[in-house]
Amino acid sequence: MMGLALLLAAGIGWWGWKTGRLRAPRAGDVAALVAVLVAVRLFSRGEAVTAVAAIGGACWWAWFRTRNMLRAPADRGMTPERARALLDVPRGASASEIRAAHRRIIQRVHPDAGGSTQLAVEINAARDRLLATHVKR
Repeated sequence: MMGLALLLAAGIGWWGWKTGRLRAPRAGDVAALVAVLVAVRLFSRGEAVTAVAAIGGACWWAWFRTRNMLRAPADRGMTPERARALLDVPRGASASEIRAAHRRIIQRVHPDAGGSTQLAVEINAARDRLLATHVKR
């Protein structure tokens, strides 16, 4: 049982490394891994309640970490008004209008065309913000 759990943990670790999710581990990531290993050991001893608590803590950390990783840093402070101003689209713009405005502007400000990396990141965040709001409506 313990060998199978360790093999499973090694497989998950390999997957995390290959997908890039474990390239910059934090102290909480290491603590979650230790919690999972302790939970496996507790399960093997028959202490299921304590093991479930340890697994729950590790799962909470994984959810919390993934949720924060999915947000683009520039998107966190991007308001819809600022996004519309950057892309120069009206308030009720459709998804195709937003994408067309993004394509038009990104051609000029892309780093490969001599533009600023930071501005390209902001333009992409503006597009993502408006399309996310557009989908929610």
